Amino acid sequence: MRILVVEDDPLLGDALRTGLKQRGFDADWVKDGVAAELALRTDAFAAAVLDIGLPRLDGLELLRRERARGSKLPVLLLTARDAVDDRVRGFDTGADDYVVKPVDLDELAARLRAHVRRSRGEPAPILEVGDLRVDPAARTVVYNGKAIELKTREFNLLQELMLNAGRVLSREQLEGRLYAWGDEVESNTVEVHIHHLRRKLAPEVIRTVRGVGYVLPREQNNG
Repeated sequence: MRILVVEDDPLLGDALRTGLKQRGFDADWVKDGVAAELALRTDAFAAAVLDIGLPRLDGLELLRRERARGSKLPVLLLTARDAVDDRVRGFDTGADDYVVKPVDLDELAARLRAHVRRSRGEPAPILEVGDLRVDPAARTVVYNGKAIELKTREFNLLQELMLNAGRVLSREQLEGRLYAWGDEVESNTVEVHIHHLRRKLAPEVIRTVRGVGYVLPREQNNG
């Protein structure tokens, strides 16, 4: 799950990026509003953690622009301003949530998971399709009643397919949602992870739509 962190404080920004990666997210970090606006318009993110007091372009103005162009991206405002009127301004501008510094990373990760689920139409904390159950918080997978051990990238890919069950995603879309800037991505990386998931689960769990991409059908035939 790819997250954009927008924070001008170098220590906090690096801590957020590192902490979110340790909690299973692929986090990119920019330090000003202009860079964030460019990133949001050119890359695919599941959510954004946005500081209000940013150089070059204020966080609230950036959020206002994103909502004006129709973006439904979950946005969590991050700020030291804890006055009620500041929170109200943030929500009225289009924020989905509000996190006051200092940040508890476990709480931030939980809030991100919840907002991303809801934005994809999956309000329940456990993702279920047929006999496949994925717990994003515990990062566990159960298939046909059996616990399945997955590597980090395999889990992230399966989670993305579960959140988009019934929808075909291209290799390029999956790469864009799974890999942060600077991550090494070989041409067949997604195919390799798909192969491993099919081997650990079952070949029919993930289907290939030739010339288009991959889909996890909502109706699973498990035999």
